[in-house]
Amino acid sequence: MRLSFFLVCFLMSLFATAQKERLFNNIEQNKLKYADIAQNIWEYAEVGYQEEKSSEDLISLLKEAGFKISKGVAEIPTAFIAEYNKGGPVIGILGEYDALPGLSQTNEAVKRERDGVKSGHACGHNLFGVASAAAAISIKKWLESSKEKGTIRFYGCPAEEGGSGKVYMVREGLFEDVDIVLHWHPSGNNSATVKSSLANKTGKFRFYGKSSHAASAPEQGRSALDGLEAMNNMLNLMREHVDPESRIHYVITKGGDAPNVVPNFAEGYYYVRHPNPEEVRNMWGRLELCAKGAAMGTETEVDYEVLGGVYNILPNETLQRLVYKELDLVGGVYYDQKEREYAEKIKETLQNQIPLIESEKITPFTINLSTKGGGSTDVGDVSWAVPTAGFSTATYVPGTPGHSWQAASCTGTSIGHKGMINAAKVLSASAYELIKNPKIIKEARVEFENKRGKNYIYNSLIGDRKPALNYRN
Repeated sequence: MRLSFFLVCFLMSLFATAQKERLFNNIEQNKLKYADIAQNIWEYAEVGYQEEKSSEDLISLLKEAGFKISKGVAEIPTAFIAEYNKGGPVIGILGEYDALPGLSQTNEAVKRERDGVKSGHACGHNLFGVASAAAAISIKKWLESSKEKGTIRFYGCPAEEGGSGKVYMVREGLFEDVDIVLHWHPSGNNSATVKSSLANKTGKFRFYGKSSHAASAPEQGRSALDGLEAMNNMLNLMREHVDPESRIHYVITKGGDAPNVVPNFAEGYYYVRHPNPEEVRNMWGRLELCAKGAAMGTETEVDYEVLGGVYNILPNETLQRLVYKELDLVGGVYYDQKEREYAEKIKETLQNQIPLIESEKITPFTINLSTKGGGSTDVGDVSWAVPTAGFSTATYVPGTPGHSWQAASCTGTSIGHKGMINAAKVLSASAYELIKNPKIIKEARVEFENKRGKNYIYNSLIGDRKPALNYRN
């Protein structure tokens, strides 16, 4: 009896392995096409809410594969959903495709801007969207030839970089019928660690004064820049009196045009972050008080516009263990000789120089909830709506920080493409396991409900504002 049980388990394992090989083969057979699309999106380098060509390339790919397309969801022209519906559990796969402003870079191993281009894919979203689409297509083809029931839904998510695109999608209820959401992210390593992120809220404060000649009639002017600087002074004093895990960043986006003219307009762009969304709300309220006090003291006027706001990620250990298992199955990224030569040159420019062989390794599975993470993502809001899991693959040379020229270079090379193909395989294998084993979905849901709490009500950090489609202008 016991022998029969082990034999059945062994045969089931062989069958699952064979099915995953089918998924992987489909991805491998199309990897050159996927690399071409990723390279096109890298070339476009379109920033948040302006990803017209990038989103259309992904839509064309998925439409050609037989997905039903819904464009312009959540009142965002470059957001879309692609679905293959065969009943059963609904598995959502997230895809991003926005670039970063000010990070134009060729795909060479030296710092060099591209001619006529100001933005770049220094976070690898050109790879993100394509890998997710490739996984969705692979799973669809398997479902078409299988007796299993399941629905695959690709979410085309614009403006992750500060635009909070997914927040509007969550707010519109676009994830309400989804059982599980999977995502991934480009990185310098291969990891599926259980960890969270920082909630954040962003916006611009605008001060309005009165112009005058700064030398001959200064008493008739009221400097908008004085108002902005007074706000920043108060904000910087406030840093001593916030929770140690808080983060506050700002830049002055407009401070005047000539020193001899009292500026009648000034603007600052602000981020506040904390592991807890409620603390972010509290900090933002204090930021508003700084602005009001500064305006009062400088006899200027102020208003502000919230541009983004995201929750921290709600980790799901059940799903992360599943994703880690599939990441370990797929393995790391291996360089050929040409790639190794390029990687060595990139490595020489890095502060954190890590052996290149690390791209081949899988980071051991850990549960690291005490380390909240330094970044923020609108995946956080999704993770509070649906059990969600993610991972990273080595699309950058090990040691490369995100949002750097080195990252922007790597994502336009075959190294980035190899990491992208690995990610597609991990996503497809994870979706396969979820469809074949509904027990995992149930366990993930129980964990999700326990962590989120029974009386949870979603209240986005952006309020009821419409998408800030011009936030990059």
